[in-house]
Amino acid sequence: MIGKLGHHANRGTTMKIAVIGGGPGGLYFAYLMKKHDPSHHLTVYEQNAAGATYGWGVVFSDIALSFLREADEEFYKEFTARHERCDYMEVVHKGVHVQLGNNHFSRTARIDLLNILQGACRRIGVDLCFEQRITDLSALSGADIIVAADGANSHVRSLYAEAFRPSVEQRRNKFAWYGTHQLFHPVSLIFRETQHGIFIAHSYQYSRDLSTFLVEVDPETWQRAGLDRKSEEESRHFCGEVFRPELGSNELLSNRSPWFQASIVRNENWTHRNIVLLGDACRSVHFSLGSGTRMALQDAIALHDGLVQNGNDVAAAFRYYEAVRRPATSNFQSAADKSLDWYENVSRKMHLDPVMFAYDYMRRTGRVSHDALRERDPRFIAAYEAASQAAA
Repeated sequence: MIGKLGHHANRGTTMKIAVIGGGPGGLYFAYLMKKHDPSHHLTVYEQNAAGATYGWGVVFSDIALSFLREADEEFYKEFTARHERCDYMEVVHKGVHVQLGNNHFSRTARIDLLNILQGACRRIGVDLCFEQRITDLSALSGADIIVAADGANSHVRSLYAEAFRPSVEQRRNKFAWYGTHQLFHPVSLIFRETQHGIFIAHSYQYSRDLSTFLVEVDPETWQRAGLDRKSEEESRHFCGEVFRPELGSNELLSNRSPWFQASIVRNENWTHRNIVLLGDACRSVHFSLGSGTRMALQDAIALHDGLVQNGNDVAAAFRYYEAVRRPATSNFQSAADKSLDWYENVSRKMHLDPVMFAYDYMRRTGRVSHDALRERDPRFIAAYEAASQAAA
C-alpha cells in the first residue's frame, strides 16, 4: 500500500501531501494547498539543486496570466512585476519582418519563476527538499496524496506504467535550446533557407539582457549540415552563423544545449490509488504553442480546487481534476499536433510571399479564423488581402 489512506483521506482532515518534482506545477500546487489550509503538511522533493535550471526563458500569453491572477492575485503580482512585455510578434521570412499586432506576450527567466515560487512556498511553510531523488515510493508511505510532477520523463509514471498506460510519440525535427544577448523584443519566428535546408529560430527577450533562442531543423537538413557529427560547441557556433543577420555581433549561449527531439506524452489514466500525475508527467504540449508551463500551472489550480471543493476527499478531487483538465488537454494537444505538422512540413510553404506565409502560420492550428485575425490586426489582414489579390 503506497499511502496510509490508499485512495482518499477523511473529509476535512489535515493532509500529508508529497510532491515529487520542484518545477512550476509542483511548486504552485504546494503553495496553493498550504496557503488554503496551513495545517496541511506539504513537502516538495526535487532531484536538482535549488538554483539549477537548464532552460532560459518562459513566455505567457495574457490569457495564461489571467488564470494565475484569478487563482491568487498576491502571487500574480509578485510573479509579473519584472516581466518583459510586448503586444506584437514577428514572422521573419525571406528576410522580411512581418509584424502581427495585438498578440500580447509576457516573458521572464525560468529561474526567476522558480525562485519566486520557492520563496512563496518557504514563507508559508512548505518543506522544500532539494537534491533528493525519489526512486522508491515506499519512502512516502505516510502520504495521503503523492503528486507526480516529475516531468515528461517521469520516474513515477514509469514505476506504475501498467496503471497509467502512457504513450510517448517522438516527433521528427531536431531542436537545440540556446540563449543570446541579442534582444528580440517581440516573440520572433525566423525562417532561414540555407544550402543544407531550412533552419527555424524561435526567439524572444525574457530579461533586460537575455533572449531565448531555440533552433529547429528537420533531420535531413540536420544531417546535410553535418550537425549529427558536430559537438555541442560546434553546433552552437554553426547555428550562430546561420542566424548571423539577426544575431549581429552577439553569439549563441549554451546551457546544456544538446540536440533533442520532441516527445509528446499522453496517459490513458491520470491517477492510481493516491498518486496523481501533474504537468508534463501527465501530458506534454509542444513548445510551438508555448503552453507547457501554463498547462502545469493550470493543472495545479484544478487539483487544488478539487481538493478544496471536495473537503479533502481524494477520490472525488481526482475526478474533478480530470473532468476539468482532460478537455483542455485534448484541445491543446490537438492544436499542438497541427502546429507540429506545419513546422515539420514548412518546406511546402517557403515559396509563399512573406505576408501570406505569416498568415498561413497564424492559421496553422485551425483555431484562429480569418475574422478573428481581422479583429486582432486589421492592418495585417489588409496587407494579406492585397497580397492575395496581387497573386490571383
